[in-house]
Amino acid sequence: MLEVTGLAKSFGTKAAVGGLSFRVAAREVVGLVGANGAGKTTTLLAVAGILRADAGQVRIAGHDLATEPIEAKRRLGFVPDEPALFDYLTVEEHLRFIGRLYGARDIEQRIPALLVDLELGDRRTSLPDELSRGMRQKLALGCAFIHDPKVLLLDEPLTGLDPVGIRRMKDGIRTRAADGAAVLLSSHLLAVVSELCSRVIVLGHGKALAEGSPSEIAARGPTLGGTLEDAVLDLLT
Repeated sequence: MLEVTGLAKSFGTKAAVGGLSFRVAAREVVGLVGANGAGKTTTLLAVAGILRADAGQVRIAGHDLATEPIEAKRRLGFVPDEPALFDYLTVEEHLRFIGRLYGARDIEQRIPALLVDLELGDRRTSLPDELSRGMRQKLALGCAFIHDPKVLLLDEPLTGLDPVGIRRMKDGIRTRAADGAAVLLSSHLLAVVSELCSRVIVLGHGKALAEGSPSEIAARGPTLGGTLEDAVLDLLT
């Protein structure tokens, strides 16, 4: 569903991503982990078409991002690490506006259920500056979910959420993957990655240092019976 081949992006003389290739199938949640500056966010921004890659190919639900950008992005949902919201749209207006942009059907029927899932029902008329950091994050997730995208890109999606919100969002991510979405998730919360993801890509300096299931990555760690965290820290040091 998501195919990335030879993705490269540099900023001046610094290579942020260097020839990265991977695939995320429908109904799969793949974790992207690494230290700060490893290239995770740059990868997601390039896959989303927000940054123009220097080289490589991105295919989203069979559509080439370079030659069919509208069709590719129509099938994509993206949550950045900082919520990008409109100052003068309420919570409900955000969902309606984004849904219409993507041509989603039955928007008015989708919104009430999504507001319940996001625990934002009582804040439907609130503006972004009236929301907490966690509530803004939930709204950003709702804007990504409203059109049932085939591919979801999530950059630190649980930031700012309380324990109940984290549980509900984990359940929401699982549900969308089970319904057929391909999910690429970047997070520093390795326990969450281990819980949600069937496969993990460990990035270092824009290159894949390791790839496999959480248990396979953990088995590569410095100690027998170690954790995913042990293995990732060993790879990054």
